Amino acid sequence: MTSTPPSSAGSSASHHSAAPATQEGGRNDATPNTSNPAAAAPPDPTAKPPSVDDQTPLDSNPAGLGRPDPVPSEPVDLEQLLDEASPATNQSNAPSGPAGGPTGGDKPPPDAGTPRAIPQPKGEAYLSWLYAPTPSAFFFALRTSLAACLALGFSLWMELDDPSWAPLTVWSVAQISRGESLSKAKWRIVGTLVGCCAGIAIMAAIPQASWMYFPAIAVWLGICSFMATFISNFRAYGCVLAGYTCSVIGTGAAPDANHVFMIAMSRGSYIIIGVICEASVAFVFSPNQMRQARIRLRQLLQKALDMTATTLGQILTKGTNAQATARMQFGTMLRINNDIEFTEVEMGPHGHEADHARAALAAISVLLARGFGLVNQLEELVQNPDCHTLIEEILSFLKTLPECLPDPALIPELLAELQHLRDICRQYAAPHRLTSHGGAAPDELSAHHVAHLTAKDKADIVASALDERVMFVALGELLSDLERAIIEYNASTHIIRGDHFRFQPITHRDPRLALNNGLRSGSIILLTGLVYEVTAWPQGLKCIGIASLICGLNSINENPANATLGWLKGTIGAITAAWFLVFIFMPMVDVYEPLIVILVGGMMVGGLAKANPATRPAGAAYSLLFPTMLGLQNHHVMQEMQYFNINLGIGLASLMTVIVYRTILPFNAAQERFRLRRAMLRELRQLANPAANPSIARWVGNCMDRFSCILRHAGSTPDDRIEQFIEGTLGTLTMGMAVIKLRGLMDRDYLPESARRPIILVLHYVEFPAKHYMQAAQTTDSAIRRLRELDTSDHDTVSRLELTRAIAYLMVIAHNLKHCPNFLNPTRPFKGEGTALKTSPAGGHAAISPT
Repeated sequence: MTSTPPSSAGSSASHHSAAPATQEGGRNDATPNTSNPAAAAPPDPTAKPPSVDDQTPLDSNPAGLGRPDPVPSEPVDLEQLLDEASPATNQSNAPSGPAGGPTGGDKPPPDAGTPRAIPQPKGEAYLSWLYAPTPSAFFFALRTSLAACLALGFSLWMELDDPSWAPLTVWSVAQISRGESLSKAKWRIVGTLVGCCAGIAIMAAIPQASWMYFPAIAVWLGICSFMATFISNFRAYGCVLAGYTCSVIGTGAAPDANHVFMIAMSRGSYIIIGVICEASVAFVFSPNQMRQARIRLRQLLQKALDMTATTLGQILTKGTNAQATARMQFGTMLRINNDIEFTEVEMGPHGHEADHARAALAAISVLLARGFGLVNQLEELVQNPDCHTLIEEILSFLKTLPECLPDPALIPELLAELQHLRDICRQYAAPHRLTSHGGAAPDELSAHHVAHLTAKDKADIVASALDERVMFVALGELLSDLERAIIEYNASTHIIRGDHFRFQPITHRDPRLALNNGLRSGSIILLTGLVYEVTAWPQGLKCIGIASLICGLNSINENPANATLGWLKGTIGAITAAWFLVFIFMPMVDVYEPLIVILVGGMMVGGLAKANPATRPAGAAYSLLFPTMLGLQNHHVMQEMQYFNINLGIGLASLMTVIVYRTILPFNAAQERFRLRRAMLRELRQLANPAANPSIARWVGNCMDRFSCILRHAGSTPDDRIEQFIEGTLGTLTMGMAVIKLRGLMDRDYLPESARRPIILVLHYVEFPAKHYMQAAQTTDSAIRRLRELDTSDHDTVSRLELTRAIAYLMVIAHNLKHCPNFLNPTRPFKGEGTALKTSPAGGHAAISPT
C-alpha cells in the first residue's frame, strides 16, 4: 500500500508524503491529517461545505449497464475472456471474439451464435477446429452427443411419433457454460408450454380456413419476435420459441385438426426428455459447479477492476491510447455483465452476490465515463505541483489495487486509503484551507480550536487557485466512483445476511428494430404458406415449420441476414452428412446400440463446429437440424425418396429465410446508427428539461447499450468515421452526466442567483439546441467566464465550492459542443466532424475552422 489509512489522531508519515504540497512564499504547506475534519475547515467554521462527492443522489443502480445480448452465444474459457479483454492483447475498437458471448459484441440468435462468421486466426489451419479441437470444445461436443443419443433412446423406447425432436432439444439447449444451459433449458420449457397453448387455440379457432390460419400464425410469430427484441438473454429465446412452437404444432396438425392436442403433448414430451438428458449428462461433466461459479464470479470482477485501474492510470498519465483503451473497456464491461447472469444460475442457492457484481460493473462504467471528461480537463486546466503530487499518489494506489483485491482482509485497508485520497481532494477543493497554526499539531485541532485560532489570526489560510479546485473536484468524483465499485465487489464475494439489495440493469429499447423483426418473421410464414397453397407440395407444411424455426431463432438479431446465411451453410453440411448415414451406414444396423455409435460421429462434427467461434452459426444449424434429416423411427429406415423430399423442404426453408431477410426490410447500419444517435440526443435534451427527473443510472445504462450496438455496427464502416462516431457517442454520454450534475446543483439552492441565470441559459440551449450550435457554445463559454468572475471572497465557502463544481461541469459541456457539433445535430445523418467550433481563450466569438 502506498499510504496508511487514518486511524487515530496521529497521522502517519505516509499520509504526509501523500498530501500535495504548494509553494506559498517559499513555505511548503503540509496537508492536515484527514482523520480530523476540523483541520481542513474554512475561515467560517459554522458553514460546512458539502463534500466533493455530495452530488445528485443516486439510486441503488448507479448505472444500468446496457442490455446483454438478447441470446448470448456460448462463452469461451475464462482465461481466454480475460486475456482478450486486456488492453495489452486487444488493440481493436470493435470486439473480435464470438459476438454476444464473453469475447464478442454481435447479438447472436438463440442457437446460431454470431450473425457473421469470424475470420480464422492467422497461422491456424482452416479445419483445425475439427482435427485439433480445444479440450473444452471436445468435451462439449462429446457430452452433448451422448446426451442427444440418450434422449433419442428414451424417445424410441416410448414409441413417440417423431423421436428426432428429443436430440434436437438437447442440441438446442446445450451450451459450453452450465449456467447458460440451465437458463436456456428453463426458458425453453416455458416457451414450449406457451407455444403449445397458442397452437391449440389457433387450430381450435380456425380449423378449416387456411387463408386465415397462416396469417394467424404469422401474426403470432411476429408478436413474439416483436416482444423478444425488448427482452434480454434467453428470456428472448423463450419468447421466440413460443412463436415457432405454435407454428410447428399447427403445421403438424393441419392435415387432421383432431390430433392437435396429441401433437402438442408429444412436442412437450420431447422438450422435457431433451432437457433432462442434457442436464443429467452435463452434471457428470461439471463437478463442483457451485464452487467454481463463485470463483469465476470473483475472477471476472477482479479482472474488470484490474483493467479499470490500468485504464485510469493511462488517463491520468495522459497516455496516447488512453481514450481508445477506455472505449475497449466499455465493451468488456458489457460482456462480463452478460456472463454474470449465467454464473448466478450456476451458483445454486445464493444471496445477492450477482446483484452486487452487476452494481460494481455499473459503477465501473460510470467511472470510465468520468474518465473521458477528465481527459479533456487534464489538457485544458492549468495544473500546479499539488495536483501532480496527488495524481502520483493515485497512480501508486492503482498499481497496488490488483495485488490487494484477491485478499478479502486487505479490502478495508484499500477503502481506508481511498477515503484518505478523497479527503485530500475534499480539502484542496475548498476555496480556503488551513495550512499552519501556532504551537499545535494539525491532527490535534478540533473545530472549536480552528475557529479560535482563526479569530486571533494565529492560523495561516491559503486561497487555492480556481483551476486547481476544479481538478480536485473532478478527481474526487472519480475516486468516489472507484470506492463504490470496490465496495460492491467486496459485497459480491460472500453472502450478507439480511441483504435485500437488488440491481436491475437499464436497457435501451428500439421500437423500430422490434417492428422490423416482427414484420420479417410474419412475412416468412405468409410466403411459405402461399407456396404450400399454390403447389400443394406434401412437404410444404414441414417447410413452413422449419422456416418458422429458423426465422424465430434469428429474428431477434439486428442483422439476421448474415446469421441466416450461416444457417444455410450449416444446413447444406447437415444434408451432406445425413446422406452418408442414410444411404451407407444406417441400413447396416437394426438395433439401438450400433446406431448410436454411428450417430455420435456425425453429431460430434456439429458440436465441434458449434464450439468454434468462426464456424458457430453453421455449427448451430448443423447440430440442430441434423437429427431431423435422418428419419429416425422404431420400425423402418428412411427411403431414398423420403430423404430427398424431407431434406429438400428443410433446405428450401433455409434458403427462403435468407431471401426474406435480404429483401424485406434489410438491415442498414447507417440508418440504425442514425436512429441510435437521434434517440440519444432526444434523451439528452430531456435531461435538461426542468420538469424531468434525470437519473445517472438510466442515462448511463441507455448510453452503454447504444454504445454496444454501435460497436457491433463498426464492421463495414470506414475507420475514421466510426472513430468519430464513437467519440461523439462517448462525448454525449459525458455531456449528459454533466447536465445531470448541473441539475443537482440547481436543486440544492447553494448557488447565488447571479450564477444560476447563466446555468439556466446553458440548460435551455441543451434542451432547445441552436441549429449550428454556435450560440450554445458561446453561451457556455460566457457562463464559465461569468462563474469565474463570481468566484470571489464576497460569497461564502459553500457557494464558492458549488461554483467550482458548476465550472467543472460546464467545461465538459463546452468541450463537447465545440468538438462534436455535427454529431449533436439530430436532423441529418452523421458524416464525420469536418468542422469544429473554435472559440477564443477568453470565451469570445466562435468561428468555424476545419479540423
